[in-house]
Amino acid sequence: MDTEAQHTERDPSSDTEEGSRSARVPGEPGALSSWRRPALAGGACVAFMLLLSHFVLQPFLIPSGSMEPTLRIGDRILVNKLAYRFGSAPGRGDVVVFDGTGSFVREQPRDNPVTGLLHDGAAALGLAEPDDTDFVKRVVGTGGDRVVCCDKDGRLTVNGATVEERYLMPGDQPSSVPFDIVVPPDRLWVMGDHRSQSSDSRDHLGDPGGGMVPVDKVVGRADWIAWPFGRWSTVAGTDAFDAVPAAPAGGHGAGAHG
Repeated sequence: MDTEAQHTERDPSSDTEEGSRSARVPGEPGALSSWRRPALAGGACVAFMLLLSHFVLQPFLIPSGSMEPTLRIGDRILVNKLAYRFGSAPGRGDVVVFDGTGSFVREQPRDNPVTGLLHDGAAALGLAEPDDTDFVKRVVGTGGDRVVCCDKDGRLTVNGATVEERYLMPGDQPSSVPFDIVVPPDRLWVMGDHRSQSSDSRDHLGDPGGGMVPVDKVVGRADWIAWPFGRWSTVAGTDAFDAVPAAPAGGHGAGAHG
């Protein structure tokens, strides 16, 4: 009787079968290829940034020098879209971004909706210039205010009080165009800090709305300069309007004329 231990031979095909069972099948959960994970993470980040910019904080590229020296060409500012969401309203001295459709520009249909969508996404991330209908200016007058330029000393007045506009571009005068206007309710009179280079409410006195911007067209308040890195700071406030009295409850009773 053969007492030698018998060794069972393993069928080579069984190893193959076990290996095939343990191998990950392409397309199964957890078997994403190395490039899919970063792509999904990147897509999630972009989606988050788009949601953030749509509802809370939107980057905005400054395309012109109309707000110098406060904001320079190429600055990327962060616009606080919650600043006026909970009962507060734009105040004198605020730097705001607004949609000028119907006040500064006529509404024009976009030729290519796909291109428009891509541009809107890039603009929302601060990677492209804003739409031609978006503007950044400083609020000078709110509903009921009488804004006049200029007094005998060449300065702006609001409700009869002289405004010392220290934020103006050095060498600029408050306005080369005389005007005397009363801001209607729920409207804003806005001007650039670089008055000689700014197309603002003064340039639209003869247009529908008289150069006034509806409050509900305000996108938000410019609160921070985020880029270039050396320019990182808050957008400085101003005390120029602290001495301005409130507008009379019944209005000034004066029409707008330039």
